[in-house]
Amino acid sequence: MSPTASNIILVLNCGSSSIKFALFDADVLPLPRTPLWKGQVLGIGGPAPAFADGSDAPPRRIGLDHEHPHTAALALIQQQVAGWLAGRRLAAVAHRVVHGGNQYFEPVIVDAATIAELRALIPLAPLHQPFPLKAMSLLREQQPGVLQVACFDTAFHRSLPMAEQMLPLPHAAWERGLRRYGFHGLSYQYMSEVLPERHGELARGRVIVAHLGSGASLCAMQGLESRATTMGFSALDGLMMGTRSGSIDPGVLLHLMAVDGLSVERLGRMLYEESGMLGISGISAEPRLLVQHEGDPGEAGERARTALDLYVHRIVREIGALVALLGGLELLVFTAGIGENNAFVRERVCHRLGFLGIRLDAAANAIHAQTISQTDSRVRVAVEPTNEEWVAAQAARRLLQQTPSPSSR
Repeated sequence: MSPTASNIILVLNCGSSSIKFALFDADVLPLPRTPLWKGQVLGIGGPAPAFADGSDAPPRRIGLDHEHPHTAALALIQQQVAGWLAGRRLAAVAHRVVHGGNQYFEPVIVDAATIAELRALIPLAPLHQPFPLKAMSLLREQQPGVLQVACFDTAFHRSLPMAEQMLPLPHAAWERGLRRYGFHGLSYQYMSEVLPERHGELARGRVIVAHLGSGASLCAMQGLESRATTMGFSALDGLMMGTRSGSIDPGVLLHLMAVDGLSVERLGRMLYEESGMLGISGISAEPRLLVQHEGDPGEAGERARTALDLYVHRIVREIGALVALLGGLELLVFTAGIGENNAFVRERVCHRLGFLGIRLDAAANAIHAQTISQTDSRVRVAVEPTNEEWVAAQAARRLLQQTPSPSSR
């Protein structure tokens, strides 16, 4: 069906403790990259949930059903969106889904079979996969005429060569789907579209994108395709993150289970929620807060410094490995919350990468300019805000145009 003047696309990003949403106008060609409205419910399942409406106003405290907080949060968003629509038609809902396994490499229309197949992938991403599936199921019951689309974070990495995908385990593991999938694909997909606009042919060369947020990964791109990435089988792999450990010797995990008696559940909680910058510093998972404590006396300052040093060290180490795989580097891009907004993280990383010929422009870096390297830098360094919601909305719009009517779904 062709979009009409009333068609609005809702993008949902459902996580374990938050649900982000954005609304896009499906009429306008090309689809505007700035949403009509966006917001999020924060602190789901915690003692102080809040609703942020995308404005500069601070989030307002809300009450959520303690028994079913995610259901209550989704209901609140539906209520807010319905009020905003004011009679305009909600034509499609696009969901960010972390894991598409080895069968989903393109966005798909959601139906009962899709939900069942994605539910079978929950063991591959137990802390991420269940929440969008819950939203899909609820919306199918409540608004069966609205087209729903699943967009997969793993899909962008379908171009990875076999040597990047395979794990050095018995071959039966590969046949069971144990492989390196890669994540943050919607963010990297956006970069593959926007970087040529900003940097021309340079973007088609040897590029590394650093998606540094609460979750963090790097992607080595060439020809605008993924060639290597730091996250693998799970979103726990690779870089040290805010609360996640990143790559760790599996012998340590065996030790924690065999000697310390940690259960699988307890070990998972440690690796996902209690490690990374939070675990090392004991202060925060946020670099902007840790940097304020680097000068503190005693153990507090030392732990803050150590957490930031290790965070930068792991980024530099993994960039070095990806440069080796690419055979060089022409463009380094920082994105996501930390990458876009923490000048001191970018400065420390680029200082350590000076051997590549990177020369940072301190003034440009301080204001988060689009290009933050000096003109004589052998590698261009850029800051580019990511836009995963727009990528998902684009996918929904394409499928919306291809779908004749609600009765055919």
